[in-house]
Amino acid sequence: MDPFDINKEENAQRLLAEAYEKQMAGQIDEAIALYLKSIEASPSAEAHQYLGWAYSLKGRFGDAIRECEKAIQIDPQYGNPYNDIGAYLIETGRWSEAISWLEKATAAERYEGRFYAWYNLGRVFEYEGDWMKALGAYRHALEQNPQYTLAEKAIRRMESALN
Repeated sequence: MDPFDINKEENAQRLLAEAYEKQMAGQIDEAIALYLKSIEASPSAEAHQYLGWAYSLKGRFGDAIRECEKAIQIDPQYGNPYNDIGAYLIETGRWSEAISWLEKATAAERYEGRFYAWYNLGRVFEYEGDWMKALGAYRHALEQNPQYTLAEKAIRRMESALN
């Protein structure tokens, strides 16, 4: 690899980390600018996905989905953008469209937060009135992360509703 490419990649990673810090501090516009610089230096699935997340915080769900789609083009095994697209579709009232994206997230090879996708699937199934499927999805979420209290509360709610 060309040393210039290594420097570009290191610079992109530095910008990505700085952008994430800004985002966590609530400085969304600053984060967006830094994510864009990171992508310009060396595009990565993570930078596009995080940029999408920042756009979603500004209510720019169409832009958020497009960035996640770019992330998937770069790394189809990266699960975060699949879940994020599903979540953005839920946020915009497009519940049934979210299912295929969330299912892809649950099957992605590179995704440590798989429980988020299972939980979001549960939300969709619950919204659609399929309480048994919702309960199953919430249980999968809790199996993936036993400390995920939202899934635990959802399971209790579903079990109460089914009794």
